[in-house]
Amino acid sequence: MRKFNIRKVLDGLTAGSSSASQQQQPQQHPPGNREPEIQETLQSEHFQLCKTVRHGFPYQPSALAFDPVQKILAVGTQTGALRLFGRPGVECYCQHDSGAAVIQLQFLINEGALVSALADDTLHLWNLRQKRPAILHSLKFCRERHIFYSIGNHINLCPLSNPCSLGRHRNVAVGSPSSQTYTAGYGKSSRRAIQPQGVPESGVDGGQLLIGFESGTVVLWDLKSKKADYRYTYDEAIHSVAWHHEGKQFICSHSDGTLTIWNVRSPAKPVQTITPHGKQLKDGKKPEPCKPILKVEFKTTRSGEPFIILSGGLSYDTVGRRPCLTVMHGKSTAVLEMDYSIVDFLTLCETPYPNDFQEPYAVVVLLEKDLVLIDLAQNGYPIFENPYPLSIHESPVTCCEYFADCPVDLIPALYSVGARQKRQGYSKKEWPINGGNWGLGAQSYPEIIITGHADGSVKFWDASAITLQVLYKLKTAKVFEKSRNKDDRPNTDIVDEDPYAIQIISWCPESRMLCIAGVSAHVIIYRFSKQEVITEVIPMLEVRLLYEINDVESPEGEQAPPLPTPVGGTNPQPIPPQSHPSTSSSSSDGLRDNVPCLKVKNSPLKQSPGYQTELVIQLVWVGGEPPQQITSLAVNSSYGLVVFGNCNGIAMVDYLQKAVLLNLGTIELYGSNDPYRREPRSPRKSRQPSGAGLCDISEGTVIPEDRCKSPTSGSSSPHNSDDEQKMNNFIEKVKTKSRKFSKMVASDIAKMSRKLSLPTDLKPDLDVKDNSFSRSRSSSVTSIDKESREAISALHFCETFTRKADSSPSPCLWVGTTLGTVLVIALNLPPGGEQRLLQPVIVSPSGTILRLKGAILRMAFLDTTGCLVPPAYEPWREHNVPEEKDEKEKLKKRRPVSVSPSSSQEISENQYAVICSEKQAKVISLPTQNCAYKQNITETSFVLRGDIVALSNSICLACFCANGHIMTFSLPSLRPLLDVYYLPLTNMRIARTFCFTNNGQALYLVSPTEIQRLTYSQETCENLQEMLGELFTPVETPEAPNRGFFKGLFGGGAQSLDREELFGESASGKASRSLAQHIPGPGGIEGVKGAASGVVGELARARLALDERGQKLGDLEERTAAMLSSAESFSKHAHEMMLKYKDKKWYQF
Repeated sequence: MRKFNIRKVLDGLTAGSSSASQQQQPQQHPPGNREPEIQETLQSEHFQLCKTVRHGFPYQPSALAFDPVQKILAVGTQTGALRLFGRPGVECYCQHDSGAAVIQLQFLINEGALVSALADDTLHLWNLRQKRPAILHSLKFCRERHIFYSIGNHINLCPLSNPCSLGRHRNVAVGSPSSQTYTAGYGKSSRRAIQPQGVPESGVDGGQLLIGFESGTVVLWDLKSKKADYRYTYDEAIHSVAWHHEGKQFICSHSDGTLTIWNVRSPAKPVQTITPHGKQLKDGKKPEPCKPILKVEFKTTRSGEPFIILSGGLSYDTVGRRPCLTVMHGKSTAVLEMDYSIVDFLTLCETPYPNDFQEPYAVVVLLEKDLVLIDLAQNGYPIFENPYPLSIHESPVTCCEYFADCPVDLIPALYSVGARQKRQGYSKKEWPINGGNWGLGAQSYPEIIITGHADGSVKFWDASAITLQVLYKLKTAKVFEKSRNKDDRPNTDIVDEDPYAIQIISWCPESRMLCIAGVSAHVIIYRFSKQEVITEVIPMLEVRLLYEINDVESPEGEQAPPLPTPVGGTNPQPIPPQSHPSTSSSSSDGLRDNVPCLKVKNSPLKQSPGYQTELVIQLVWVGGEPPQQITSLAVNSSYGLVVFGNCNGIAMVDYLQKAVLLNLGTIELYGSNDPYRREPRSPRKSRQPSGAGLCDISEGTVIPEDRCKSPTSGSSSPHNSDDEQKMNNFIEKVKTKSRKFSKMVASDIAKMSRKLSLPTDLKPDLDVKDNSFSRSRSSSVTSIDKESREAISALHFCETFTRKADSSPSPCLWVGTTLGTVLVIALNLPPGGEQRLLQPVIVSPSGTILRLKGAILRMAFLDTTGCLVPPAYEPWREHNVPEEKDEKEKLKKRRPVSVSPSSSQEISENQYAVICSEKQAKVISLPTQNCAYKQNITETSFVLRGDIVALSNSICLACFCANGHIMTFSLPSLRPLLDVYYLPLTNMRIARTFCFTNNGQALYLVSPTEIQRLTYSQETCENLQEMLGELFTPVETPEAPNRGFFKGLFGGGAQSLDREELFGESASGKASRSLAQHIPGPGGIEGVKGAASGVVGELARARLALDERGQKLGDLEERTAAMLSSAESFSKHAHEMMLKYKDKKWYQF
């Protein structure tokens, strides 16, 4: 009698009882078959979750700023995010807690500080002197809405209610509309105007302010006297103003596409009126109006004409023309077209002072989906090559994979072939935004990110040491014929747009084999080669993958014709490779049949070094129904096999022999062991084997040609061709009645994500029990249509025990479905070398069936020591080399990378299968197939992504749930190690792109244009501070321009005005407390000091001490300057008194 099995009692218990089951585990097995004790090294203290870096283009940008001394660029977004860019590899991401849109950014030049203005009427001062910038102070304006602010070098000027101090040496002022009354300084001007556009500009001496109004009026406001000196009137509304550096002229841009240049002391009319893109009429009339010029900048040079740079102003007759930036220099006008709408632009100049010759050298243009830098110093104004990874969204990202600890030679190989793809015509100068310093990268292992895109492209990125750089780009669509118009593409009805979009990526880093599955039910296999080749005919296979279930009794007698090729034949391929599909119709009403969705090119294809097409596989239309999208994919270079599945079934292809080995409906994999009692169509019912299961199927039977099955997958009996034709006609009549409904269902499924299969997508509308397996469940519980849509959700090649009676591992394929079933298919491979290309691969279901709750997501295998057993692979070698040089390589057999026990050990349970589903995880002992450990991951939600990953010389199971929790479990005992609420599932993009990898790394697409990387490793979190780059570096501020002798003598030119004289309480009165609320930020010295902890705490505290010392030295410098000023004043008064009483006698006092 067997001992009492306590495992059933432990099902569904919490994490604590899971560890208890681990202690009692050795008692659950009979003597002699006891499981070996595996020492698990991972503990909870090895895990900590935190964000690391964010890559990509800032989503929905709204503001731009540049520090000309520190060479740092800042971009604000409509979601309250800040992205800071320095030299290539130095990036930083910050987020305002409110999430309000950033409307303006300004640096405190060379002070390591940034001021941000948000749409919720708040100002924030950011400290950039630390690796993770933080807010020092915030102001919340309570009375009025501000629309603009400015920061001067000595004073800070803008149209606003009382200005408020935000740090040393700086005041901030904000423009605000106030009941059609303009408020400037501390008094209201007498000028009534429409709401200001927020385009004030401070004069070169910091004491004058230009204010533009929608009515076309410009006011020159004197801050010292607090009155308007001049008013300039024009007929058109003003969008922007800009000073000439001397302060004697300024330029305005207007809503009719004109520019007006004004002398400060001549307010009657403009000195010059320019219409850059207007057609000049012959009779001297005013040019035709153009679109508004949204922004203009006026930059001067010492040795030539000034630059006038503007956005907008195009003629109205330029319909469909792309947005443009116009550069006017002397008599030349250059119009630079942009790919996207212009959000803002800034001119980069040699000097940070506005009252000096600007000497512009570049223009940075912030577009809606790109960042462009234009070189003004070279003819033709070429652009700089952008070193930042801002092209992630060049085409929308549809899927993502992350690989850490790759072979060391992989990144150089990809870089070498990708370097040939770089565009030409860039500026020869170095990227001018080069501030900051790189961090000290503690991680030395290679990391690669692969992104699949909607246009069919695949990009490889070097992600080592928390940086990101594109390595290589593969265009998968070039193997297909492209339709020139919609009428010319009758075969792409499966999707409305993006027929080449990538859905799944399967990549073997060791062998460099790549396999992708596209949205049009196509699979492409690629080999990596450093040689250029020309493929005369692209190898192609068509697979007819469709399986139907009858819920009524159908007439008997239907039987498909047998396969003409016998099992013992040397060529197993039932369908020969084709260069292009052939169209045919199987019914009288002209339904599309045996037609793929895309047409492969039939002309020679030149393939550059890199990934080259090995084989194209396409699913075809069947009876007017489009093929279903592929839901799972796997490739194995050692076996030379690729397998894929969808909601209809599974297909396996030998890409070496270009043959279809297996083409089965999902239900056919069960055989007589189907727990849902589903029955295939009537002809299949007559061919179901009787007995234990699929493992009893005869290996000498043949299969019908239209099913493309392996010679070992089922039995058949010959039938009369007339009966078969009658049956086919009957079935077509039945199918016609439901064709509209089937087509609608197929279209819906085609638009679903592969990550969330049909049962998962229906989860919010179904009871939890509907997705849990029950032996008593039958076709009467739920609709048979739902059960017929059991999709293939996970595939894994391995060398393990396929049956309970096996004494040694053998190659096999483990198949997981959306109903929680795991099935095993045995693979009989021929010897390597030439025999592999001549003898067929024998594929046979083993009869092994395992069950879990929820759809199967991931499978992996462990050896007796608890180490991961990776799938076998063949090391990469160059295939496009001469035959004689490759003889030695051909003699090498496949290299299975697996750890097998020694022959002296008792072979009873020497492997573990780890299976993760949407609801639970199980560890199965092999070959006994006993459940060693079990963990219910979630009851109320479901797992979106699960991966078995390596961490700290051990392995664990990492899961991301739809409720936002990230969890990790030890292996093999499945002890909970980490459970942190991180990110709820807000859209399908997160579910489609979230992935874990080795060494505690993970990523997901946080927005359509950005990748967020995170870590769940305590060691990485502790070293993160060292890995991050420094934004602020000590740089000497350039000397201010010399005013000259005569200007200083006669008081001309720019003068420094005392801020206390302009804004102090003695001159302007005490500010109202209700005007703005001061909010201390967490980025001060005290806040950072409290956050400094861990292994790097001592170093952080030392840096904080240096920062604190710097602040104290700054305060000391201020006090010293005040004392010096006081001493000079005292010396002056003493000298005057001495002169006064020098010649007086004592009796004259």
